[in-house]
Amino acid sequence: MSDNTKLIDVILPQLAESLVSATIGKWLKQPGDQVDQYEPICDLITDKVNAELPSTVEGTLVELLAEEGQTINVGEVIARIAVAVAAPAAPTVPAAPSAGAGQVNSAPQVTAAARPPLPAAGGSADAPMRSRYSPAVQTLAAEHGINLAAVPGTGMGGRITRKDVLTFMESGGAAAVHASNGAASAAGHQAQVAAQQPVLQAVHTEVQEAREPVRHSGLHLSESPRIPTIEVEGGRGSSSEFLIDVTPIRNTIATRMRQSVSEIPHAWTMIEVDVTNLVVLRNKLKDEFKRKEGINLTYLAFMMKAVVSAIKDYPIMNSVWAVDKIIVKRDINITLAVGTEDSVMTPVIKKADQKNIAGLAREIDELAQKTRDGKLRLEDMQGGTFTVNNTGSFGSILSYPIINYPQAAILTFESIVKKPVVINDMIAVRSMANICLSLDHRILDGVICGRFLQRVKDNLESYTPDTKLY
Repeated sequence: MSDNTKLIDVILPQLAESLVSATIGKWLKQPGDQVDQYEPICDLITDKVNAELPSTVEGTLVELLAEEGQTINVGEVIARIAVAVAAPAAPTVPAAPSAGAGQVNSAPQVTAAARPPLPAAGGSADAPMRSRYSPAVQTLAAEHGINLAAVPGTGMGGRITRKDVLTFMESGGAAAVHASNGAASAAGHQAQVAAQQPVLQAVHTEVQEAREPVRHSGLHLSESPRIPTIEVEGGRGSSSEFLIDVTPIRNTIATRMRQSVSEIPHAWTMIEVDVTNLVVLRNKLKDEFKRKEGINLTYLAFMMKAVVSAIKDYPIMNSVWAVDKIIVKRDINITLAVGTEDSVMTPVIKKADQKNIAGLAREIDELAQKTRDGKLRLEDMQGGTFTVNNTGSFGSILSYPIINYPQAAILTFESIVKKPVVINDMIAVRSMANICLSLDHRILDGVICGRFLQRVKDNLESYTPDTKLY
């Protein structure tokens, strides 16, 4: 280490109030790599969600003190970065092309924009991390309405850094202002946009080719799941047993499920609901809603609205056990159990009682999309007070769900099935569905849960063709 640099310890931060440790999923930078401020250096796996750890300084990564797969406690040092103590702009000099080295001191922003990027928007071989954006980059782009597909990436593997977005804003912002002054400027702006079209088209083509076929069997199976790595014990064909590595996510799920079952005395109840009117209502509105909102109108949005309304009438359902007291939550934050064959995520719709059916549908679609894209943030997974699970999306008609610790209950919405039903001593074919409730028997009893389920049933059966979404 030279005299004009110093080592900065990278410490595992307190990601959330209840988290005391995290597992290193993958190092995104290696010793010797240049690191920009806010650029992710590793993936962290917690008991709630995967997150990226951004660097708080700009410099060179010199040492890794934790291995991939290792669990680290909050406050421990996981890496060291060498930073310059002389000029703030010094760390950017090595990253600039040799031909443009003389321009760095005079016009650093222009030089950064002029650097040849790692294949700007295409070439998956040279830019494998092009489509991975850190939370800082996503937030900055969203605030300023920037299309990240058009931003040249100078980070590792073509990754877009926060500095790349700031540089793009400065160079593109001036052009946008100049374009509004007259027809000649407008023509120049159109030419700039036209010049970007091949780049954007290349990105679109690359993404389409790389994307796996999407599954459409409901919220839970909306993506093709990854197949776990399997090793044959004792060599191929020598044994009938297989070994499957337990991933950090699977280990976290196992820990949480064991904690829920061992600490919470589960009880279970079920009720059958006639959702014929709901089916008619959804079929009537789904096409118009798709054209207007651009998303699918699912049964889950109606179900969630019915549950939220019932929780308002029975707020004890929205509580947690605290040994010497029961804590009833004022905000109704609905947790969704979104999973594939190898993992389950639990994103949260905050203050669901303040949203109409259309608003809930938008939230459900957004969270499902984030889950598919692996972009759930830690805050997306926190604060849930009651869990709703759509097990009917994969054909289930009856299930016994495990409570999402430390909540008091979890409700599942099963498949809608046409059945012969006796109504006024006459047989009619109706669309029927089961709703199943697991409850914490320390907090809730059969009477209160029976009334709660009956209220959910009444709310679902009260939908008519005239029910409004907004």
